[in-house]
Amino acid sequence: MVLILAVGMAGVGSVPQVAEAGLISRACLKADRKAASRSLCGCIQSVANKTLTRSDQKMAASFFKDPHKAQVIRQSDRVNHEKFWQKYKAFGKTAEAMCRGA
Repeated sequence: MVLILAVGMAGVGSVPQVAEAGLISRACLKADRKAASRSLCGCIQSVANKTLTRSDQKMAASFFKDPHKAQVIRQSDRVNHEKFWQKYKAFGKTAEAMCRGA
């Protein structure tokens, strides 16, 4: 399963506040998914701001437009892609936990 999320860490048990529009938030809203909302996409952006570099966020944001790219990166043997994917998976888990109900 490919995660099309961005994740970050806030205080334990707290829901991150809506962040300023960033790469992830804009891509999330632009993807026009049924569950997307300013609140949810902002929460995901907040997590991304805490867990991913700007470069990582740019890569993750591209997955909203081209989900197949996530699969290509995940299966890549390039060391930088493997490192990114580990961070991205952690981000996804954190975003899912922190942004549920946002």
